[in-house]
Amino acid sequence: MNILVIGQGGREHTLVWKIAQSPLVNKIYCTPGNAGIAQIAELIPMGDNFAELVDWAESSNIDLTVVGPENPLAAGIIDVFRERGLSAFGPDKQAARLEGSKDFAKQLMMENDIPTAAYQTFDDPDEAIDYIKTTDTSVFVKADGLAAGKGVIPGRTIDEATQAVNTILVDRTFGDAGDSIVIEEELIGEEASFTVLTDGSHCIPFVSSQDHKMSHDGDTGKNTGGMGAYSPAPVMTQELHDYVMESVVYPTVKGMNKIGCTFKGVLYVGLMITDTGPKVLEFNCRFGDPETQVLLPRLKSDLVPLMMACIDRTLNQHTDITWHTEAAACVVMASGGYPNPYQTGKSITGLTEAEAIDDVNVFHAGTEQDGDNIVTAGGRVLGVTALAEDLKTAIEKAYQGVSTIHFDEAHWRKDIGYRALSRI
Repeated sequence: MNILVIGQGGREHTLVWKIAQSPLVNKIYCTPGNAGIAQIAELIPMGDNFAELVDWAESSNIDLTVVGPENPLAAGIIDVFRERGLSAFGPDKQAARLEGSKDFAKQLMMENDIPTAAYQTFDDPDEAIDYIKTTDTSVFVKADGLAAGKGVIPGRTIDEATQAVNTILVDRTFGDAGDSIVIEEELIGEEASFTVLTDGSHCIPFVSSQDHKMSHDGDTGKNTGGMGAYSPAPVMTQELHDYVMESVVYPTVKGMNKIGCTFKGVLYVGLMITDTGPKVLEFNCRFGDPETQVLLPRLKSDLVPLMMACIDRTLNQHTDITWHTEAAACVVMASGGYPNPYQTGKSITGLTEAEAIDDVNVFHAGTEQDGDNIVTAGGRVLGVTALAEDLKTAIEKAYQGVSTIHFDEAHWRKDIGYRALSRI
């Protein structure tokens, strides 16, 4: 098979790395890719024009296209490939609204009795602020559309929540993604990431994981795309796993079918484990980033047949998915200042030394080749991932890898996995 992967981050590097292990694969291409992906796939300098992409895929005999990021999925890239009779992994435009619109997701959850926080949707800032003044609880203010994982602002006081409303609806910090907002009650508990593959009927759950969204230690600082992750997540017991499958995953898939939006691909459920049980914070229509960097290294089964089965609606024939027993931890190394403005073009050293450590992989997120050097080219630069017999050792090994890598003003959290370690 010839496979095209679309994207350029750490998730896509991990996908290419995993796909390359399949005996079914002949050649892997990636667009636009990054310096790490270029070591195992051919980079194709294509733009965002879907018609040009599908023309190239057809002429290059691409057997499967895997779409990594949410933006092209929400824009309907899967529809364009399917219209030309080409296999593409991911939900179509209508189904991708599950991530592309928080209001759509909230309505679906309410209509199908899926546990989530109480909420209201607004497009008028004055009405939103008036509503905030009537609440007696802290809230989160969320841009309705896609905002690269940064469109969620805590409002634990009236002033904070008011400022968040103005940031999104008045200042237009997130552009069109902030045409409307969802204001929902703050849920208290511990977060977990729940990932399943689905063909619109059958679902295969992945092992549990948890990421760290805040920029600094102790879950302080600003919301980011994710500063690290680990798997398994001890908070997700077997009992909770079964509950989420029964009360969240299957009702979501069936609810989408009821409104004519069959969901095929990756369904990612962001959960808050509260005192009264798991509640849904968000849905994503693709693999998480950086959760992918700890899930796929643990996946023993071949990923390619599973993705094809989602497309062909034959996932029920794949009941023998297997996992490595080792735990995994990923530490994200980011550019100084991220998620605020940051500089790029910083030379990166120590990558070879990090990957020489047993069971350590360095997945590139924001890098590019500059002559003989690899330099920073994004906010999140690298995801240093380690496997080990237990989570504590995996975390230690990931930080060992981090210690060998250097670029100016590099920033990373020093407490990845602290919640899990406290439970263990």
